[in-house]
Amino acid sequence: MSDASPVLATDARRVAVMTVLTVLAGAVDAVSFLTMGKVFCALATGNVLFLSFALAGEGDVPVARPATAIGAFVAGAAVAGVVLKWLADRGRRWFPAGLVCEAVLLVCAGVLALARHGTGPVPAQDDRGVVALVALAMGVRASTALRVHVPGMPTLLSQTAIAELLNDVLRRPRAALRGMTAKQRLARTRWTATVGGIFSGGVLGTLLLVPLGTGRALLVIAAAVLLLAAAGLIVRPGARERVPGGP
Repeated sequence: MSDASPVLATDARRVAVMTVLTVLAGAVDAVSFLTMGKVFCALATGNVLFLSFALAGEGDVPVARPATAIGAFVAGAAVAGVVLKWLADRGRRWFPAGLVCEAVLLVCAGVLALARHGTGPVPAQDDRGVVALVALAMGVRASTALRVHVPGMPTLLSQTAIAELLNDVLRRPRAALRGMTAKQRLARTRWTATVGGIFSGGVLGTLLLVPLGTGRALLVIAAAVLLLAAAGLIVRPGARERVPGGP
């Protein structure tokens, strides 16, 4: 199979979509950390550490917020994993369905934040409902991204992508993108897009979304996710899914 095969073209489209989702995940964590009381709704690892600090009696984050985020994330990932597999086994469009579910949860979180707190930030001490809804949405995202299975692009974290990119560069320190095969270029692009996407999303969220306040920022992110879902309804996903049980 040549490097210009349809499979590679499909992979490139998936990388583009997953890059946008990665940027949005960075924006979600910027909004959640900066306006929702120092809690990560996408980066579950951060909440695990916050919870460990709180249980040890150190730091200024109480147990309830990271525990709520972790519990909601796990619930969202578990339910989405079951539902998306059910849809995939029946040949349904599971990818747009996962994105729509994520967007609906973000809309609910945004509306709740606006109803309770207006256009300002969510008070850290008294509203875990918004945290739970956003973390639930990110759990759904985690299972959706896992089923798409673009290697090195989980959309919610960048540590593995950084290690993969560094190891690839060290193995081929003189190889520029033009000196690689299409598959090698695509792999390096995936890792770079993951790291750059999280960073860009954090900057975007901090500079553009955080000033809007929690509710409006979440609604903007939800709108972007819905646009991707609409594109998924128009452009049929690649037929060759690499997840057992996929369509």
